[in-house]
Formats: sequence, C-alpha cells, structure tokens
Amino acid sequence: MTKTRFQAILFDLDGTLLDTLTDIANAVNSALSRLGFPTHRRDAYRYFLGGGMDCLVRRAVPEDCNETETLNKCREAIIDEYRDRWAENTRPYPGIAELLTELDKRGIVKAVLSNKPDEFTRRTVEKLLGGFHFEIVRGARPEVPVKPDPTSAIQIAVELEIPPGRFIYLGDTDTDMQTARAAGMFAAGALWGFRTAEELSASGAQVLLKVPQEVLNLLG
Repeated sequence: MTKTRFQAILFDLDGTLLDTLTDIANAVNSALSRLGFPTHRRDAYRYFLGGGMDCLVRRAVPEDCNETETLNKCREAIIDEYRDRWAENTRPYPGIAELLTELDKRGIVKAVLSNKPDEFTRRTVEKLLGGFHFEIVRGARPEVPVKPDPTSAIQIAVELEIPPGRFIYLGDTDTDMQTARAAGMFAAGALWGFRTAEELSASGAQVLLKVPQEVLNLLG
C-alpha cells in the first residue's frame, strides 16, 4: 500500500464528524421518562450508539420490555424528542472544519454514511457542515440494511465510480471498522469519538488516528 492511493473518504457522522452524544442522550432519556422507564448516564450512550435506531432502542429500554409494541412506542418517542433538540449541543469535533477545508482544497471526494435515520443525517450535515462539499450524504433507510452490512458503502463507491480500495473509511466504532473491511475500504479509527482504541483495533482498524488532521498523513 502507498500513501497516495486514496481518492475518497467515507465518513461516519456521530462520533466522527459531529459530537452528538449529549443531544442523543437527552432525547432518549426524555423519551424513556415519558414512558416510565429508567434513564441512563450520558456516557452509557457511547455504547448504545452505532448500530442504528432499532439497536439504540433495544439497548435503552429494560431487558424485560423488549416486546415489539413497547419498542415501537419508544422509537417514536425518541424521534419526537430528538427532532426538537438535535442541535442544542451538537457541534463538529475540534479539527474537523480544518480537515474538511484542506480536503476541499485537495479535491478529495467526500461522502457521509451514517446509521442515524436519513432525515436527521441530512439535516445535521446541512446545518452544521453546510460549508463543505459532500458528494453523497446518506443515513439509514428502510430499504437498505444498516451498517455493518456493507451494502450502502459499496453503493456509494459505485455511484461515485471510485473503487472501494481507493476509499478511506473513517469511523469511531466497531460497526464502522467492520463495515469498512467488509466493503473493501481502508479502515481508519477515530480515537476522538465514542469508543476505545482496543475496540477499534479488535474490529479491524488498519490505523488509529488521534486527531482529525492525521487523516492527511494517509493522503501523502
């Protein structure tokens, strides 16, 4: 592998580009309170997130309340709460704006793939990262399996007409690393996100990055 082979970067969103943890934790805890369930400390959500909305709901509700009707009610309540408060605390991580500015200057193709519902993925990118150009911004959609299934990542590569091996996939969870490896992309772990270096390495990270600017080292 040479450092000059990459033409594109596929970014995860939550925990990679944006620090969304507080707003998600507040929204879910509010929904849980409405339904009479116990809430969770903020840092617990570092491990609730990453697998998509259905996974988040299953992890957040008590184990003995995992029947379909309850899960659906909780899912709807979370979406309602998050729609009202998703931008209260969410911000790009330090160094993200500078990284994206430099990538724009270099003409590196950029895309976003998140397990966050597509509605919120597009809205958050437009509002908080709207000054930067992304060829594709895509969240979870009913017709496509969520990550770590590689279908969406591969579809993005096909649409951009760039081989998967020419992509850096930057993410912060085991889900992201597994997606990258399954799609044939270079798996880069973001240590400023929600999970640990140990998890990222065990899940297939080919490099661990301490700060966003280190992405540039992969581009030569």
